[in-house]
Amino acid sequence: MLARATAWGPPARPPSRPRRAFTRACLPPGGRLPYGGTVNSAEPTDRPAAPPTEPEHDAPDDGADLVVVANRLPVDMTVESDGTRTFTRSPGGLVTALAPLMRKEDGAWVGWVGTPDVELEPFEEDSIDIVPVTLSADEVELYYEGFANGTLWPLLHDAVVDPEFHRTWWNAYVAVNRRFARRAAEVAAPGATVWVQDYQLLLVPNLLRALRPDLRIGFFLHIPFPPVEIFAQLPWRKQVLEGLLGADLIGTQRASDAGNVLRAIRRLTDVTTRGQVVTVGSRWTRPERHVRVAAFPISIDTAAIAELAATPEIEQRARQIRHDLGDPDVMLLGVDRLDYTKGIRHRLKAFGELLADGKVAAPDVTLVQVASPSREAVERYKVLRDEVEVTVGRINGDHGALGRAAIHYLHHSYPLEEMVAMYRAADVMLVTALRDGMNLVAKEYVAARVDLDGVLVLSEFAGAADELTQAVIVNPHDIDGMKSAILEAIGMNPRERRRRMRALRRKVVDSDVQHWASSFLGTLQAMPRRDTHV
Repeated sequence: MLARATAWGPPARPPSRPRRAFTRACLPPGGRLPYGGTVNSAEPTDRPAAPPTEPEHDAPDDGADLVVVANRLPVDMTVESDGTRTFTRSPGGLVTALAPLMRKEDGAWVGWVGTPDVELEPFEEDSIDIVPVTLSADEVELYYEGFANGTLWPLLHDAVVDPEFHRTWWNAYVAVNRRFARRAAEVAAPGATVWVQDYQLLLVPNLLRALRPDLRIGFFLHIPFPPVEIFAQLPWRKQVLEGLLGADLIGTQRASDAGNVLRAIRRLTDVTTRGQVVTVGSRWTRPERHVRVAAFPISIDTAAIAELAATPEIEQRARQIRHDLGDPDVMLLGVDRLDYTKGIRHRLKAFGELLADGKVAAPDVTLVQVASPSREAVERYKVLRDEVEVTVGRINGDHGALGRAAIHYLHHSYPLEEMVAMYRAADVMLVTALRDGMNLVAKEYVAARVDLDGVLVLSEFAGAADELTQAVIVNPHDIDGMKSAILEAIGMNPRERRRRMRALRRKVVDSDVQHWASSFLGTLQAMPRRDTHV
């Protein structure tokens, strides 16, 4: 979400520092791994996780001191008509927050390029090693669309829709997590810090520790973690928790998520906990190791968004957006991925009822709903899109006027500049997620309001609600309550709007994405190593 994309890719010039040798020496043949199998075994199993062993290994002397392991690389690949591959930097707060630190710390980023069956050699850009992991089309279907997004995504979002449990999905998930762990082990320097990201890679910390016990490992979960009663539905619940416990530090978005992780560990594993600290192993069987579980709410590059929002070009574009809408008295805005967790249907229902009740009238009050495409190959997302578009059509048919729709529905992704212009144009921002780890759109809206105007309506079930307490907080399941919140936001006097926005901006400025990254990594570096007590 930061700044403009810049060209990334294999350099045409000689690299600025000696090319690393990406060795497999640290992966001893026959070494035992958690979740069954050996280093040379390609066939995953779904047997319970075994305690990790410490195989002999040789870490690469010229490896990376900081390794980020994420499902996706920080680059997007485009294949030209002549077969040439070009890379552009992916927009995103994580990339921007970590890039300066990774350059300083001799860093590497391990991930998938986003296209199946593409074999790429590691390359360097801007003093960061890009280390691709190859996924086949079958693995994308089973590991990513299947277990990650058909099982874990709905389960960890409090089962907003029913998760599916398939052993073939689980087997693929184990195999792919093992591949990511091996790749990280290959490129990490002795004693390096490895930061594993999100629900697609829950097993990597334990797998990686079995391969490289010398590493300091952190894990951050970007999405919620549910109460143990919901998580316990997962047939492989113990294996997943043991996967997480390979980390030294487990980070979550909210304190309640950290509490849910700790309760699940207490209920579903044999380890002991005290406060935020989990003790793994015992002094009688193997050295004790301590794992901390704590909240580190992620944020955005506030300064970059605020600087962009204050430019004359963005201000002019914001005025043009309102003019194109017919200069409504009030512009409501929703910006979401088209996902069932985002509460888009609930938001449309509330707005439709306000129109039907005569509490607001179109086109004087209009809603702009941006719903960026998401997981379009997954059936339940196709169904969701159909439902949303039918609802929008019905409301516009009932309440729109010729050339003046009540709802302007945009099924596109937009560049940051256009999104910031929309934030500046909107009087009311509607963030009504049914469950969300954080929701950075809420923070982006606040950062963009350099004019101290605008009202944020925010779901209590988004992680951002813990910090952005001056928003109008709403329960999206309560349609009447949401209607009242929208009316409150529309009718709020200018002085109250400025008071609230000033407080919201103070929070977003003080806790930006750089603060998040340095806070997590600083805590990880301060964690005591094995054989010591917290």
